[in-house]
Amino acid sequence: MRQPGQWFWPEPDPGAPVRLFLFPHAGGGGLLYRPWPALLPADVAHQVVQIPGREKRLDEPPFRHLDPLLAALYDALLDELDERPFAFFGHSFGAQLAYRLTVLLERDGERGPVLLGASAWAPAGFASITVEQARGSEAELVEWATNLGSFPEDVYRDPAMLKMVLPALRADLEVNATYADDGAAIRSPIVAYSGKSDPLMPPRAMDAWRLRTPNFLGNSTFPGGHFYLSDHAVSVVSDFTRHLHRR
Repeated sequence: MRQPGQWFWPEPDPGAPVRLFLFPHAGGGGLLYRPWPALLPADVAHQVVQIPGREKRLDEPPFRHLDPLLAALYDALLDELDERPFAFFGHSFGAQLAYRLTVLLERDGERGPVLLGASAWAPAGFASITVEQARGSEAELVEWATNLGSFPEDVYRDPAMLKMVLPALRADLEVNATYADDGAAIRSPIVAYSGKSDPLMPPRAMDAWRLRTPNFLGNSTFPGGHFYLSDHAVSVVSDFTRHLHRR
Protein backbone atom coordinates (compact mmCIF):
# COMPACT_ATOMS: atom_id res chain seq x y z
CA MET A 1 0.00 0.00 0.00
CA ARG A 2 1.45 3.34 -1.00
CA GLN A 3 1.78 6.14 1.52
CA PRO A 4 -0.45 9.22 1.07
CA GLY A 5 1.27 11.90 -0.94
CA GLN A 6 3.89 9.58 -2.36
CA TRP A 7 2.89 9.93 -6.02
CA PHE A 8 0.95 13.20 -5.83
CA TRP A 9 1.61 16.43 -3.96
CA PRO A 10 0.09 18.40 -2.32
CA GLU A 11 -3.10 16.87 -1.01
CA PRO A 12 -5.95 18.22 -3.18
CA ASP A 13 -8.32 20.89 -1.96
CA PRO A 14 -11.45 18.89 -0.99
CA GLY A 15 -13.70 21.82 -1.87
CA ALA A 16 -12.54 22.27 -5.47
CA PRO A 17 -14.88 20.57 -7.98
CA VAL A 18 -12.13 19.75 -10.52
CA ARG A 19 -8.69 18.14 -10.07
CA LEU A 20 -5.61 18.81 -12.20
CA PHE A 21 -2.58 16.51 -12.31
CA LEU A 22 0.66 18.16 -13.45
CA PHE A 23 3.32 15.90 -14.99
CA PRO A 24 6.99 17.01 -14.86
CA HIS A 25 9.63 17.13 -17.60
CA ALA A 26 12.56 14.70 -17.80
CA GLY A 27 14.60 14.82 -14.61
CA GLY A 28 12.27 17.43 -13.16
CA GLY A 29 9.70 17.70 -10.42
CA GLY A 30 7.44 20.47 -9.27
CA LEU A 31 9.82 23.39 -9.90
CA LEU A 32 8.45 24.17 -13.37
CA TYR A 33 4.93 24.34 -11.94
CA ARG A 34 5.79 26.51 -8.93
CA PRO A 35 3.86 29.56 -10.30
CA TRP A 36 0.73 27.52 -11.09
CA PRO A 37 -1.04 27.42 -7.69
CA ALA A 38 -1.30 31.22 -7.64
CA LEU A 39 -2.54 31.28 -11.24
CA LEU A 40 -5.14 28.52 -11.14
CA PRO A 41 -8.75 29.42 -10.29
CA ALA A 42 -10.07 28.36 -6.91
CA ASP A 43 -12.27 25.64 -8.41
CA VAL A 44 -9.26 23.66 -9.70
CA ALA A 45 -7.26 21.56 -7.21
CA HIS A 46 -3.76 20.88 -8.52
CA GLN A 47 -1.35 18.06 -7.72
CA VAL A 48 2.14 17.53 -9.12
CA VAL A 49 3.01 13.96 -10.06
CA GLN A 50 5.96 12.82 -7.94
CA ILE A 51 8.06 10.30 -9.90
CA PRO A 52 10.67 8.21 -8.03
CA GLY A 53 14.24 9.48 -8.10
CA ARG A 54 13.69 13.17 -7.37
CA GLU A 55 12.48 15.68 -4.78
CA LYS A 56 10.44 13.93 -2.07
CA ARG A 57 11.34 10.53 -3.59
CA LEU A 58 15.04 11.15 -4.13
CA ASP A 59 16.08 7.96 -2.32
CA GLU A 60 13.96 5.73 -4.59
CA PRO A 61 15.51 4.34 -7.79
CA PRO A 62 14.09 5.95 -10.94
CA PHE A 63 12.28 3.93 -13.58
CA ARG A 64 14.24 3.25 -16.79
CA HIS A 65 11.44 1.70 -18.84
CA LEU A 66 8.07 3.14 -19.74
CA ASP A 67 5.76 0.19 -19.11
CA PRO A 68 6.60 -0.40 -15.42
CA LEU A 69 6.53 3.35 -14.77
CA LEU A 70 3.08 3.64 -16.34
CA ALA A 71 1.84 0.55 -14.46
CA ALA A 72 2.90 1.98 -11.11
CA LEU A 73 1.50 5.42 -11.93
CA TYR A 74 -1.75 3.88 -13.19
CA ASP A 75 -2.33 2.00 -9.92
CA ALA A 76 -1.43 5.06 -7.85
CA LEU A 77 -3.82 7.26 -9.84
CA LEU A 78 -6.76 4.86 -9.49
CA ASP A 79 -6.13 4.79 -5.76
CA GLU A 80 -5.97 8.59 -5.66
CA LEU A 81 -9.05 9.51 -7.69
CA ASP A 82 -12.41 10.35 -6.19
CA GLU A 83 -15.72 11.14 -7.87
CA ARG A 84 -14.57 14.51 -9.18
CA PRO A 85 -13.63 15.06 -12.84
CA PHE A 86 -9.92 15.48 -13.46
CA ALA A 87 -7.55 16.82 -16.10
CA PHE A 88 -3.91 16.19 -17.06
CA PHE A 89 -1.21 18.66 -18.07
CA GLY A 90 2.29 17.54 -18.95
CA HIS A 91 5.41 19.26 -20.23
CA SER A 92 7.77 17.33 -22.54
CA PHE A 93 8.36 13.92 -20.91
CA GLY A 94 5.37 14.74 -18.73
CA ALA A 95 3.15 15.13 -21.80
CA GLN A 96 4.26 11.69 -22.96
CA LEU A 97 3.35 10.17 -19.59
CA ALA A 98 -0.01 11.94 -19.45
CA TYR A 99 -0.92 10.78 -22.96
CA ARG A 100 0.11 7.14 -22.42
CA LEU A 101 -1.65 7.05 -19.05
CA THR A 102 -4.82 8.28 -20.74
CA VAL A 103 -4.47 5.52 -23.35
CA LEU A 104 -4.31 2.91 -20.59
CA LEU A 105 -7.27 4.35 -18.68
CA GLU A 106 -9.50 4.39 -21.74
CA ARG A 107 -8.44 0.93 -22.91
CA ASP A 108 -9.40 -0.50 -19.50
CA GLY A 109 -12.76 1.24 -19.46
CA GLU A 110 -11.75 3.64 -16.69
CA ARG A 111 -12.55 7.34 -16.64
CA GLY A 112 -10.11 9.44 -18.61
CA PRO A 113 -9.24 13.09 -18.10
CA VAL A 114 -11.82 15.62 -19.23
CA LEU A 115 -8.91 17.50 -20.84
CA LEU A 116 -5.30 16.66 -21.68
CA GLY A 117 -2.82 19.52 -22.00
CA ALA A 118 0.31 18.56 -23.97
CA SER A 119 3.26 20.93 -23.84
CA ALA A 120 6.53 20.65 -25.81
CA TRP A 121 6.05 17.04 -26.87
CA ALA A 122 4.26 15.28 -29.70
CA PRO A 123 3.77 11.56 -30.33
CA ALA A 124 5.43 11.87 -33.74
CA GLY A 125 8.31 14.13 -34.78
CA PHE A 126 9.74 14.83 -31.33
CA ALA A 127 13.56 14.77 -31.45
CA SER A 128 14.42 12.37 -28.63
CA ILE A 129 18.04 11.74 -27.75
CA THR A 130 19.32 8.19 -28.17
CA VAL A 131 19.82 5.64 -25.40
CA GLU A 132 23.57 5.97 -25.96
CA GLN A 133 23.38 9.72 -25.41
CA ALA A 134 21.26 9.24 -22.28
CA ARG A 135 23.95 6.91 -20.92
CA GLY A 136 26.84 9.12 -22.04
CA SER A 137 29.35 11.02 -19.94
CA GLU A 138 28.29 13.50 -17.29
CA ALA A 139 29.92 16.35 -19.22
CA GLU A 140 27.95 15.53 -22.38
CA LEU A 141 24.68 15.20 -20.52
CA VAL A 142 25.22 18.45 -18.64
CA GLU A 143 26.04 20.26 -21.89
CA TRP A 144 22.88 18.93 -23.52
CA ALA A 145 20.70 19.85 -20.54
CA THR A 146 22.32 23.29 -20.24
CA ASN A 147 21.73 24.12 -23.89
CA LEU A 148 18.12 23.04 -23.54
CA GLY A 149 17.57 24.94 -20.27
CA SER A 150 16.40 21.91 -18.31
CA PHE A 151 17.40 23.30 -14.91
CA PRO A 152 18.34 26.69 -13.39
CA GLU A 153 21.94 27.70 -14.08
CA ASP A 154 23.00 27.41 -10.44
CA VAL A 155 22.26 23.66 -10.58
CA TYR A 156 24.99 23.12 -13.17
CA ARG A 157 27.55 24.97 -11.04
CA ASP A 158 26.85 22.90 -7.93
CA PRO A 159 28.37 19.36 -7.95
CA ALA A 160 26.09 18.26 -5.12
CA MET A 161 22.99 19.40 -6.98
CA LEU A 162 24.17 17.70 -10.18
CA LYS A 163 24.65 14.47 -8.27
CA MET A 164 21.02 14.66 -7.20
CA VAL A 165 19.39 15.56 -10.53
CA LEU A 166 21.44 13.68 -13.13
CA PRO A 167 20.35 10.11 -12.25
CA ALA A 168 16.67 10.98 -12.70
CA LEU A 169 17.44 12.91 -15.89
CA ARG A 170 19.35 9.97 -17.35
CA ALA A 171 16.58 7.54 -16.46
CA ASP A 172 13.79 9.70 -17.88
CA LEU A 173 15.72 10.33 -21.10
CA GLU A 174 16.29 6.61 -21.46
CA VAL A 175 12.56 6.01 -21.09
CA ASN A 176 11.89 8.68 -23.68
CA ALA A 177 14.51 7.33 -26.08
CA THR A 178 13.01 3.84 -26.08
CA TYR A 179 9.44 5.01 -26.66
CA ALA A 180 7.78 3.32 -29.65
CA ASP A 181 4.66 5.11 -30.86
CA ASP A 182 1.70 2.92 -31.78
CA GLY A 183 -0.60 5.64 -33.07
CA ALA A 184 -3.10 5.18 -30.22
CA ALA A 185 -6.03 7.58 -30.23
CA ILE A 186 -7.95 8.74 -27.16
CA ARG A 187 -11.42 10.17 -26.64
CA SER A 188 -10.27 12.90 -24.25
CA PRO A 189 -9.91 16.36 -25.78
CA ILE A 190 -6.33 17.53 -26.27
CA VAL A 191 -5.00 21.10 -26.25
CA ALA A 192 -1.34 21.66 -27.13
CA TYR A 193 1.32 24.30 -26.39
CA SER A 194 4.83 24.78 -27.76
CA GLY A 195 7.80 27.14 -28.08
CA LYS A 196 8.56 28.73 -31.46
CA SER A 197 12.29 27.96 -31.27
CA ASP A 198 12.17 24.59 -29.52
CA PRO A 199 15.11 22.57 -30.94
CA LEU A 200 13.34 19.30 -30.14
CA MET A 201 10.18 20.16 -32.05
CA PRO A 202 10.33 20.50 -35.87
CA PRO A 203 7.80 22.85 -37.50
CA ARG A 204 4.20 21.66 -37.24
CA ALA A 205 5.17 18.66 -35.11
CA MET A 206 2.27 19.42 -32.78
CA ASP A 207 -0.12 18.71 -35.66
CA ALA A 208 0.49 15.03 -34.86
CA TRP A 209 -2.03 15.44 -32.05
CA ARG A 210 -4.82 15.94 -34.59
CA LEU A 211 -4.77 12.20 -35.30
CA ARG A 212 -4.87 11.23 -31.61
CA THR A 213 -8.31 12.54 -30.66
CA PRO A 214 -11.57 13.47 -32.39
CA ASN A 215 -11.52 16.67 -30.33
CA PHE A 216 -8.21 18.46 -30.88
CA LEU A 217 -8.47 22.02 -29.56
CA GLY A 218 -5.40 23.36 -31.35
CA ASN A 219 -1.83 24.34 -30.55
CA SER A 220 -0.76 27.68 -29.11
CA THR A 221 2.82 28.71 -29.85
CA PHE A 222 4.86 31.07 -27.69
CA PRO A 223 8.26 32.76 -28.04
CA GLY A 224 11.04 30.66 -26.57
CA GLY A 225 12.63 27.24 -26.71
CA HIS A 226 11.85 23.92 -25.09
CA PHE A 227 11.22 25.56 -21.72
CA TYR A 228 9.13 28.45 -23.05
CA LEU A 229 6.64 27.57 -20.30
CA SER A 230 8.83 29.20 -17.65
CA ASP A 231 8.19 32.61 -19.23
CA HIS A 232 4.59 32.09 -20.32
CA ALA A 233 2.92 30.35 -17.40
CA VAL A 234 0.27 33.06 -17.06
CA SER A 235 -0.88 32.73 -20.67
CA VAL A 236 -0.78 28.94 -20.72
CA VAL A 237 -2.66 28.55 -17.43
CA SER A 238 -5.27 31.06 -18.55
CA ASP A 239 -5.86 29.31 -21.85
CA PHE A 240 -5.81 25.81 -20.39
CA THR A 241 -8.30 26.64 -17.63
CA ARG A 242 -10.55 28.36 -20.19
CA HIS A 243 -10.74 25.07 -22.08
CA LEU A 244 -11.10 23.12 -18.85
CA HIS A 245 -14.12 25.12 -17.74
CA ARG A 246 -15.78 24.45 -21.09
CA ARG A 247 -15.46 20.73 -20.54
